Amino acid sequence: MSRRTRRVSVEDYLEWLEPQLCDEHAQAGKTYGDLLILMYERKFEVSSDIPMDDNRMADGLELRVDFARECHIRPTLMVDLGACSFLEVLIALSRRMAFVGGGTAPGWAWQLLCNLELDRMSDPLRPSKQRRTFEIMDNVIYRRYHPDGTGGFFPLTDPDEDQTQIELWHQLNAYISELHSEH
Repeated sequence: MSRRTRRVSVEDYLEWLEPQLCDEHAQAGKTYGDLLILMYERKFEVSSDIPMDDNRMADGLELRVDFARECHIRPTLMVDLGACSFLEVLIALSRRMAFVGGGTAPGWAWQLLCNLELDRMSDPLRPSKQRRTFEIMDNVIYRRYHPDGTGGFFPLTDPDEDQTQIELWHQLNAYISELHSEH
């Protein structure tokens, strides 16, 4: 187990993240490189009304630690990756979902992409699809989705609360509970 001796790039990190985004349910023959980049470039923001979502951003940033550990990267060779991205929050949520609900993190990540209709954004992303992708991400970040969670990460059939007003952790748990009650 040798440590890397060259400086790590953002591309190296994205290459590590990419397989965590899709599983065998992803559409065969389609690629999502453009979407991956757009989701990475879009920084995730937390509303002061729901400060506990900071925890989901911390989970997203923890991916960087996992990356460095798994790839045997010296901390001095890590590039500054900036603020937590939409992509990192999505993947971190998928890991939490696998822990809470079973299954695989890539499977849950793909489910989140489908919930957001981002699974439709395969390469190449033309300007109209890019605009739609930014609109979807902004709707999630600024909680402009429906009170039942439709348009967000966690749409519910029968929510107890307005999903735009509660933290992502509670939305995640309600979503998994609802899925498990259907089986």
